[in-house]
Amino acid sequence: MIAKRTGRLVVLTAGPAAVCLALGLSCPALAAEGGKAYQIDLAQLNDSGSRGTAMLSIKGNQLTVQIESEGMVPGQPSAQHLHGSTKGHDFKCPDATDDTNRDGVLSNTEATVDYGDINISLTTSGDTKAASGLAVDRMPVADKQGKLSYKRTITVGQDVVDHIKDLHIVQHGIDRNGNGTYDVQGAGKSELDPKLPQEATAPTNCGMVMGASVGSIPVGGIETGGGAPQGTPGGATVPAGAALAVSAAAAGVVLLARRRSSPAPVRTETEGAAA
Repeated sequence: MIAKRTGRLVVLTAGPAAVCLALGLSCPALAAEGGKAYQIDLAQLNDSGSRGTAMLSIKGNQLTVQIESEGMVPGQPSAQHLHGSTKGHDFKCPDATDDTNRDGVLSNTEATVDYGDINISLTTSGDTKAASGLAVDRMPVADKQGKLSYKRTITVGQDVVDHIKDLHIVQHGIDRNGNGTYDVQGAGKSELDPKLPQEATAPTNCGMVMGASVGSIPVGGIETGGGAPQGTPGGATVPAGAALAVSAAAAGVVLLARRRSSPAPVRTETEGAAA
Protein backbone atom coordinates (compact mmCIF):
# COMPACT_ATOMS: atom_id res chain seq x y z
CA MET A 1 0.00 0.00 0.00
CA ILE A 2 1.17 3.54 -0.64
CA ALA A 3 1.45 5.58 2.53
CA LYS A 4 -0.91 8.51 2.84
CA ARG A 5 0.83 11.78 2.15
CA THR A 6 0.77 14.79 4.39
CA GLY A 7 -0.41 18.18 3.26
CA ARG A 8 2.87 19.94 3.97
CA LEU A 9 4.51 21.60 1.00
CA VAL A 10 8.19 22.02 0.33
CA VAL A 11 9.44 24.83 -1.92
CA LEU A 12 12.40 23.78 -4.04
CA THR A 13 14.49 25.47 -6.68
CA ALA A 14 13.09 24.59 -10.09
CA GLY A 15 14.92 22.45 -12.58
CA PRO A 16 15.28 18.85 -13.69
CA ALA A 17 17.36 17.84 -10.67
CA ALA A 18 14.72 19.19 -8.29
CA VAL A 19 11.98 17.32 -10.09
CA CYS A 20 13.95 14.08 -9.91
CA LEU A 21 14.53 14.59 -6.20
CA ALA A 22 10.84 15.22 -5.58
CA LEU A 23 9.97 11.99 -7.37
CA GLY A 24 12.45 10.06 -5.26
CA LEU A 25 14.63 9.40 -8.30
CA SER A 26 18.16 10.50 -9.10
CA CYS A 27 18.91 11.67 -12.62
CA PRO A 28 22.66 11.53 -13.28
CA ALA A 29 22.11 11.91 -17.02
CA LEU A 30 20.82 15.41 -16.35
CA ALA A 31 24.05 16.53 -14.72
CA ALA A 32 25.58 17.35 -18.08
CA GLU A 33 24.24 20.28 -20.01
CA GLY A 34 21.66 19.31 -22.61
CA GLY A 35 20.32 16.28 -20.75
CA LYS A 36 16.58 15.70 -20.77
CA ALA A 37 14.27 13.67 -18.56
CA TYR A 38 10.77 12.37 -19.06
CA GLN A 39 8.36 11.32 -16.36
CA ILE A 40 6.14 8.24 -16.62
CA ASP A 41 3.20 7.28 -14.42
CA LEU A 42 2.68 3.52 -14.26
CA ALA A 43 -1.01 2.62 -13.86
CA GLN A 44 -2.35 -0.85 -13.16
CA LEU A 45 -3.56 -3.39 -15.69
CA ASN A 46 -5.36 -6.67 -14.97
CA ASP A 47 -6.65 -5.21 -11.68
CA SER A 48 -3.21 -5.96 -10.31
CA GLY A 49 -3.02 -3.06 -7.88
CA SER A 50 0.44 -2.32 -9.24
CA ARG A 51 1.50 1.27 -9.81
CA GLY A 52 4.66 3.33 -9.84
CA THR A 53 6.77 6.14 -11.21
CA ALA A 54 9.53 6.00 -13.80
CA MET A 55 12.01 8.48 -15.24
CA LEU A 56 13.76 8.33 -18.58
CA SER A 57 16.90 10.49 -18.58
CA ILE A 58 18.81 10.87 -21.82
CA LYS A 59 22.11 12.54 -22.68
CA GLY A 60 23.62 11.88 -26.06
CA ASN A 61 22.96 8.21 -26.73
CA GLN A 62 23.02 7.25 -23.04
CA LEU A 63 19.58 6.43 -21.64
CA THR A 64 19.10 6.03 -17.90
CA VAL A 65 15.90 4.24 -16.89
CA GLN A 66 14.74 4.44 -13.29
CA ILE A 67 11.63 2.76 -11.96
CA GLU A 68 10.01 2.66 -8.52
CA SER A 69 6.90 0.48 -8.44
CA GLU A 70 4.81 -1.37 -5.89
CA GLY A 71 1.97 -3.86 -5.80
CA MET A 72 4.17 -6.33 -7.69
CA VAL A 73 4.15 -10.06 -6.88
CA PRO A 74 6.49 -10.35 -3.84
CA GLY A 75 9.72 -12.22 -4.46
CA GLN A 76 8.96 -12.74 -8.15
CA PRO A 77 10.82 -11.37 -11.20
CA SER A 78 9.07 -8.79 -13.34
CA ALA A 79 9.74 -8.75 -17.06
CA GLN A 80 9.76 -5.09 -18.12
CA HIS A 81 10.28 -3.30 -21.39
CA LEU A 82 10.12 -0.10 -23.37
CA HIS A 83 7.38 -0.75 -25.93
CA GLY A 84 6.29 1.34 -28.89
CA SER A 85 7.62 2.54 -32.20
CA THR A 86 10.62 4.59 -33.32
CA LYS A 87 9.14 4.91 -36.81
CA GLY A 88 6.29 7.29 -36.12
CA HIS A 89 3.57 4.74 -35.39
CA ASP A 90 1.14 5.70 -32.64
CA PHE A 91 0.76 3.25 -29.77
CA LYS A 92 -0.82 3.64 -26.33
CA CYS A 93 -1.39 1.75 -23.11
CA PRO A 94 -4.23 -0.82 -23.27
CA ASP A 95 -7.22 -1.23 -21.01
CA ALA A 96 -9.59 -4.02 -19.94
CA THR A 97 -11.56 -3.79 -23.21
CA ASP A 98 -8.55 -5.32 -25.01
CA ASP A 99 -9.30 -8.66 -23.32
CA THR A 100 -10.79 -9.91 -26.59
CA ASN A 101 -11.41 -13.52 -25.52
CA ARG A 102 -13.17 -12.29 -22.36
CA ASP A 103 -11.35 -14.71 -20.07
CA GLY A 104 -10.74 -12.02 -17.48
CA VAL A 105 -7.00 -11.77 -18.17
CA LEU A 106 -5.45 -9.19 -20.48
CA SER A 107 -2.66 -11.22 -22.05
CA ASN A 108 0.49 -9.75 -23.54
CA THR A 109 -0.66 -10.75 -27.03
CA GLU A 110 -3.96 -8.94 -26.58
CA ALA A 111 -2.23 -5.87 -25.12
CA THR A 112 0.46 -5.72 -27.82
CA VAL A 113 -2.16 -4.48 -30.28
CA ASP A 114 -2.18 -1.26 -28.26
CA TYR A 115 1.29 -0.90 -26.79
CA GLY A 116 3.30 -2.33 -29.66
CA ASP A 117 6.26 -4.68 -29.75
CA ILE A 118 9.24 -4.58 -27.42
CA ASN A 119 11.84 -1.99 -28.33
CA ILE A 120 14.16 -2.38 -25.33
CA SER A 121 14.18 -5.12 -22.68
CA LEU A 122 14.87 -3.54 -19.29
CA THR A 123 17.11 -6.27 -17.96
CA THR A 124 19.43 -5.89 -14.97
CA SER A 125 22.49 -7.19 -16.84
CA GLY A 126 23.56 -8.39 -20.26
CA ASP A 127 21.92 -7.25 -23.46
CA THR A 128 18.72 -5.23 -23.67
CA LYS A 129 17.56 -6.48 -27.06
CA ALA A 130 13.92 -7.26 -27.77
CA ALA A 131 14.87 -10.94 -27.93
CA SER A 132 15.65 -10.78 -24.19
CA GLY A 133 12.06 -9.86 -23.40
CA LEU A 134 11.46 -13.14 -21.54
CA ALA A 135 14.89 -13.38 -19.91
CA VAL A 136 13.30 -13.54 -16.45
CA ASP A 137 16.63 -14.54 -14.88
CA ARG A 138 17.91 -11.07 -15.78
CA MET A 139 14.84 -9.10 -14.77
CA PRO A 140 14.43 -7.24 -11.45
CA VAL A 141 12.77 -9.06 -8.55
CA ALA A 142 10.23 -7.46 -6.24
CA ASP A 143 11.02 -7.51 -2.52
CA LYS A 144 8.81 -9.22 0.05
CA GLN A 145 6.59 -6.12 0.23
CA GLY A 146 6.04 -6.21 -3.53
CA LYS A 147 8.20 -3.14 -4.16
CA LEU A 148 10.57 -3.00 -7.10
CA SER A 149 13.45 -0.58 -7.69
CA TYR A 150 15.37 -0.49 -10.93
CA LYS A 151 18.07 1.67 -12.45
CA ARG A 152 20.22 1.10 -15.48
CA THR A 153 22.07 3.22 -18.04
CA ILE A 154 22.22 1.75 -21.53
CA THR A 155 23.47 2.83 -24.93
CA VAL A 156 20.68 3.35 -27.46
CA GLY A 157 20.44 4.13 -31.15
CA GLN A 158 19.60 7.51 -32.61
CA ASP A 159 16.10 6.26 -33.43
CA VAL A 160 15.39 5.86 -29.71
CA VAL A 161 16.87 9.28 -28.96
CA ASP A 162 14.66 10.88 -31.61
CA HIS A 163 11.49 9.03 -30.61
CA ILE A 164 11.86 8.67 -26.85
CA LYS A 165 8.48 10.36 -26.32
CA ASP A 166 6.81 7.69 -28.45
CA LEU A 167 7.92 4.85 -26.18
CA HIS A 168 6.36 3.66 -22.93
CA ILE A 169 7.12 1.29 -20.07
CA VAL A 170 5.28 -1.97 -19.42
CA GLN A 171 5.93 -4.22 -16.43
CA HIS A 172 4.66 -7.80 -16.38
CA GLY A 173 3.62 -10.27 -13.71
CA ILE A 174 0.28 -10.77 -11.93
CA ASP A 175 -0.99 -13.06 -9.17
CA ARG A 176 -4.46 -13.95 -10.39
CA ASN A 177 -5.20 -16.56 -7.74
CA GLY A 178 -3.49 -14.70 -4.90
CA ASN A 179 -1.13 -17.47 -3.83
CA GLY A 180 2.02 -15.32 -3.95
CA THR A 181 3.69 -16.95 -6.96
CA TYR A 182 3.37 -17.38 -10.71
CA ASP A 183 1.61 -20.64 -11.55
CA VAL A 184 -0.61 -22.16 -14.24
CA GLN A 185 -3.49 -22.53 -11.78
CA GLY A 186 -3.91 -18.78 -11.79
CA ALA A 187 -4.43 -18.15 -15.51
CA GLY A 188 -3.06 -21.12 -17.43
CA LYS A 189 0.07 -21.24 -19.59
CA SER A 190 1.56 -18.23 -21.30
CA GLU A 191 0.76 -17.86 -24.98
CA LEU A 192 4.32 -16.57 -25.44
CA ASP A 193 6.07 -19.57 -23.92
CA PRO A 194 4.15 -22.63 -22.66
CA LYS A 195 6.96 -23.22 -20.16
CA LEU A 196 5.89 -20.04 -18.37
CA PRO A 197 2.62 -19.34 -16.55
CA GLN A 198 0.32 -16.71 -18.03
CA GLU A 199 0.67 -14.88 -14.73
CA ALA A 200 4.38 -14.30 -15.45
CA THR A 201 3.89 -12.63 -18.84
CA ALA A 202 0.58 -10.77 -18.49
CA PRO A 203 1.07 -6.99 -18.08
CA THR A 204 0.69 -5.63 -14.57
CA ASN A 205 1.06 -1.92 -15.38
CA CYS A 206 1.81 0.50 -18.21
CA GLY A 207 2.80 4.14 -18.47
CA MET A 208 3.28 6.60 -21.31
CA VAL A 209 5.74 9.49 -21.47
CA MET A 210 4.07 12.64 -20.23
CA GLY A 211 3.92 15.52 -22.70
CA ALA A 212 6.78 17.90 -21.91
CA SER A 213 10.32 17.19 -20.88
CA VAL A 214 10.89 17.64 -17.16
CA GLY A 215 13.51 20.20 -18.07
CA SER A 216 10.91 22.47 -19.67
CA ILE A 217 7.87 24.22 -18.22
CA PRO A 218 4.74 22.08 -18.65
CA VAL A 219 1.67 24.01 -19.76
CA GLY A 220 -0.54 24.27 -16.69
CA GLY A 221 2.03 22.49 -14.53
CA ILE A 222 2.02 18.92 -13.27
CA GLU A 223 -0.07 17.88 -10.29
CA THR A 224 0.32 14.45 -8.78
CA GLY A 225 -2.12 12.64 -6.60
CA GLY A 226 -3.57 9.23 -5.88
CA GLY A 227 -2.95 7.52 -9.20
CA ALA A 228 -4.77 7.05 -12.48
CA PRO A 229 -7.36 4.25 -12.69
CA GLN A 230 -6.96 1.27 -15.00
CA GLY A 231 -7.46 2.38 -18.58
CA THR A 232 -6.03 5.87 -18.06
CA PRO A 233 -2.26 5.39 -17.73
CA GLY A 234 0.05 8.24 -18.58
CA GLY A 235 -2.17 10.87 -17.04
CA ALA A 236 -1.00 13.75 -14.87
CA THR A 237 -0.78 11.72 -11.67
CA VAL A 238 2.24 10.12 -10.06
CA PRO A 239 1.02 7.76 -7.33
CA ALA A 240 4.41 6.48 -6.22
CA GLY A 241 6.16 9.86 -6.26
CA ALA A 242 5.84 13.07 -4.32
CA ALA A 243 3.14 15.51 -5.37
CA LEU A 244 4.32 18.24 -7.70
CA ALA A 245 3.00 21.50 -9.01
CA VAL A 246 5.14 23.43 -11.46
CA SER A 247 4.46 27.05 -12.37
CA ALA A 248 6.35 29.86 -14.07
CA ALA A 249 7.22 33.06 -12.21
CA ALA A 250 8.87 36.24 -13.39
CA ALA A 251 12.15 35.29 -11.73
CA GLY A 252 12.02 31.61 -12.69
CA VAL A 253 10.14 28.45 -11.91
CA VAL A 254 9.00 27.37 -8.46
CA LEU A 255 8.44 23.71 -7.71
CA LEU A 256 6.04 22.72 -4.96
CA ALA A 257 6.38 19.13 -3.80
CA ARG A 258 4.61 17.19 -1.11
CA ARG A 259 6.95 15.64 1.41
CA ARG A 260 6.56 11.91 1.76
CA SER A 261 5.37 10.68 5.12
CA SER A 262 7.69 7.67 5.04
CA PRO A 263 11.30 7.23 3.88
CA ALA A 264 11.92 6.01 0.36
CA PRO A 265 12.94 2.34 -0.05
CA VAL A 266 16.56 1.50 -0.48
CA ARG A 267 17.28 1.04 -4.18
CA THR A 268 19.79 -1.34 -5.75
CA GLU A 269 21.38 0.31 -8.75
CA THR A 270 22.44 -1.74 -11.74
CA GLU A 271 24.21 -0.18 -14.64
CA GLY A 272 25.24 -1.67 -17.93
CA ALA A 273 25.32 -1.21 -21.67
CA ALA A 274 23.14 -2.70 -24.36
CA ALA A 275 24.82 -5.17 -26.60
